[in-house]
Amino acid sequence: MSRPPSGHTPLRVASLLVMLAGGLLASDLAQAWSLTIGAATRRVFLHVGNGTYDANNPTINLVQVSVPAAQLGNGAPLAMTSNSTQSASLLDGYITCPNPAQQVLIGASYRRSNAANGPASATLSVTSPANLTNAAGDTIPFSQISWTVSAAGSGIPAVIPAGTFTDGTQVLTTVPANTYIENCHSFRFANSAIRAAGTYTGQVRYTISTP
Repeated sequence: MSRPPSGHTPLRVASLLVMLAGGLLASDLAQAWSLTIGAATRRVFLHVGNGTYDANNPTINLVQVSVPAAQLGNGAPLAMTSNSTQSASLLDGYITCPNPAQQVLIGASYRRSNAANGPASATLSVTSPANLTNAAGDTIPFSQISWTVSAAGSGIPAVIPAGTFTDGTQVLTTVPANTYIENCHSFRFANSAIRAAGTYTGQVRYTISTP
């Protein structure tokens, strides 16, 4: 689908997202935007939540959930909220994520001037630790957090697929040369077991790179 237009050194860009499962006492439409962008000097770009196109941005967004005592460990997944305010695409301003308080906009691009200027695609990955932890040292497996994907107005199958965090690095997708991709990610906490009270935190890192 389309919207209104708007050397071989390794390239890598990383962006952080903090996950927090706090206050502890189904399948969505898989959609995305994949847009062709102009050829240029070899570069990669990535943003997760609030960001700035083609510029460094130190923002680290927070995703969190508080589990009501009556629902603690009952196995019913709970939607997580976000402190991101990014609803518009950084590429052209299109409203890709209409509800940023429940969504995190993730966008990535890879450019090259020609086939001799770099590989045919870049790799988008995410790295998470084994556990979220609280001040007492109690843990919750990071695999308790998963995500679904959507993108307003798009019927294209997800280019950044839905999934579940694991201990380590996961390859999410490849980004073809001179292409920009974006999804809204909505995160869920599995709530599959009773946990010790506390505020549990952990940080994940999204990275786009080319050899």
